[in-house]
Amino acid sequence: MRARNRLLPALAAILMLVTSAGAVSAAGSHDHPEENGTATAPLDIVRKATDLPAWESRAPQTITIDLETVEVTGALADGASYHYWTFNRKVPGPFVRARVGDTIKVSLHNASDSSEPHSVDFHAATGPGGGGVATHAEAGETREFSFRTLKPGLYVYHCAVPSVAQHISNGMYGLILVEPEEGLPPVDREFYVMQGELYTAEAFGTQGNLQGSVEKLGAEQPEYYVFNGAAEALTGNNALVAETGETIRIYFGVGGPNKDSSFHVIGEIFDRVYQLGSFVTPPMLDVGTISVPPGSAAVVDMTLEVPGEFILVDHALSRAERGLLGKLVVTGKEQRDIFDVPDLGLNETHTDKEPH
Repeated sequence: MRARNRLLPALAAILMLVTSAGAVSAAGSHDHPEENGTATAPLDIVRKATDLPAWESRAPQTITIDLETVEVTGALADGASYHYWTFNRKVPGPFVRARVGDTIKVSLHNASDSSEPHSVDFHAATGPGGGGVATHAEAGETREFSFRTLKPGLYVYHCAVPSVAQHISNGMYGLILVEPEEGLPPVDREFYVMQGELYTAEAFGTQGNLQGSVEKLGAEQPEYYVFNGAAEALTGNNALVAETGETIRIYFGVGGPNKDSSFHVIGEIFDRVYQLGSFVTPPMLDVGTISVPPGSAAVVDMTLEVPGEFILVDHALSRAERGLLGKLVVTGKEQRDIFDVPDLGLNETHTDKEPH
């Protein structure tokens, strides 16, 4: 993975890593190898879906974002680890919450033991390279820039150092939310979910410390598809949790670098969809599956009527067999007039990976 991919030479001048920021700052330097995980003791790189700041009503202000680009060995799947490139040691990077009119000051520090330069390109920024050129940092360097949020929306940020696709596939992507002046309609719970691809030299399911494949990346043949960085990351203790009667919102993005997502929650219908992250275009109503291209995002709202386990998938369903699976666990009162399976029992746990 350390060999440079030459597939995208035309982007080299402008697409440099923009270290995108977020509501979470880097907690100092992590330049010591023992802090960055090993093949036998990999780090948990999964960013929990609940790891995002709450909305607040306020006037425009200056927000300072501290990002650290750190290369770590993280847990990819049971018995398998991978050498991730990260913003603040998690995948995706921190969720950045802003509003129209804010000034975002970005400080990007590239850890001194990094094998690569890194940067950050914010799709929410208006300016050359989205900040990628300004934040291009060699190992041990810190780079800064600022931008004003002119347009509301949900936007991706990512590293922009060539090969851009290689940096993104290794985990260097995240979301920045620029809320409209009046905010969005209130909901009870919010979640942060991003889809990505990993191109390992070894076949899916191989044990041990897996290596990246530039050849598979160039051919767009990923071995793993992931939500929030790892295979089946948003299950078990990391599952999304809510109660019947609540409204929830998922901020969903596709880091990619190459594949579209047909995002779907099995057994639910999206009440509102802010397609392509637009808050100016009227939202679509009552939608089952949405299409999100790489480098883009969408916001979906749902009302939870019945309890049970609801499966998050890309409806290109073969990808569920390669790690792309999450769960929304809903507790609360049964609603037999809405959903009833008399011969099996109401709301039996749905564990298969096929659509109902």
